[in-house]
Amino acid sequence: MKFTSFLLTVFLLLSCVETVKLVGLHEETPVPTTSETALIILGTVQDAGSPHIACKRECCASLFHNQDPNRQVVSLGLADVENKKTFLFEATPDMTRQTKALKEFASFGEKETPDGVFLTHAHIGHYTGLMYFGKEAMNADKVPVYAMPKMKHFLQTNGPWSQLVSTQNIAITSTTNGRPIELTSNITITPLLVPHRDEYSETVGYIIAGPNKKALFIPDIDKWGKWETSIIEMIQQVDYAFLDATFYDGEEINNRDISQIPHPFIIESMTKFKDLPASEKQKIYFIHFNHTNPVLNRDSPQHQKVIDNGFNIAHIYDVVSL
Repeated sequence: MKFTSFLLTVFLLLSCVETVKLVGLHEETPVPTTSETALIILGTVQDAGSPHIACKRECCASLFHNQDPNRQVVSLGLADVENKKTFLFEATPDMTRQTKALKEFASFGEKETPDGVFLTHAHIGHYTGLMYFGKEAMNADKVPVYAMPKMKHFLQTNGPWSQLVSTQNIAITSTTNGRPIELTSNITITPLLVPHRDEYSETVGYIIAGPNKKALFIPDIDKWGKWETSIIEMIQQVDYAFLDATFYDGEEINNRDISQIPHPFIIESMTKFKDLPASEKQKIYFIHFNHTNPVLNRDSPQHQKVIDNGFNIAHIYDVVSL
């Protein structure tokens, strides 16, 4: 019996050693730096992240025990090196790491918070990171937040967000559809209303204009056909287009009514854009991926199909110069 117990103990120890070896298989991508006005992708995943809460699918199974640090909720960072300013698009649940990455990317000054945060709408992955500016966290001092009128009203009149306003942790500037905001001599931002599930606020995308190039950022929209603006014409007006790609197709969601969470499927977008010249297709970066979306796996056939069709898939810490 003693010998059996000894063998069992050795087996368990060896098993633990093997488990330790498995931890950390996901390596974090290093943050690049910039010497010019540029955008950096700080996250690409849908609001609830990956792994997704209560997910029992294969796409989540290993991630619960072996987190992938590159899977962060959708966000863009913007740096103007000449004017030493940084800006953040979306206040996500991953904002703690994203603000630090933005600071490292900009590589100037010691300021830990951006010079402005732009919100698209009131869904959990796009504004709840504001909580980190509050008393329980950094107790920030008047961080500028840019929001549309309904979004501003929502933050001002609903706790705990209203406390951020009353204690001046944030200072909200109201924005207007289609009206450019000149942030610096190098940067102009223009909000664009888009159709989406607007339970608490409007939803906007942004044109982000630098000294030389422009980017379009629309992480959430119901369907391209519901927008009164032509997405193809918008793509033609910019140099980069970061577009909603929440689902690859309808088959990946079989436990919820897909009509209640409308987004343009990647396969729909590729069909819509199939006749664009190669140069126009190369502007498109699909972003905002649900945890079920197979393109999150770079080895998947779906990921390869997107690339083969001439489009791009956004990856964390990709950088585009403006």
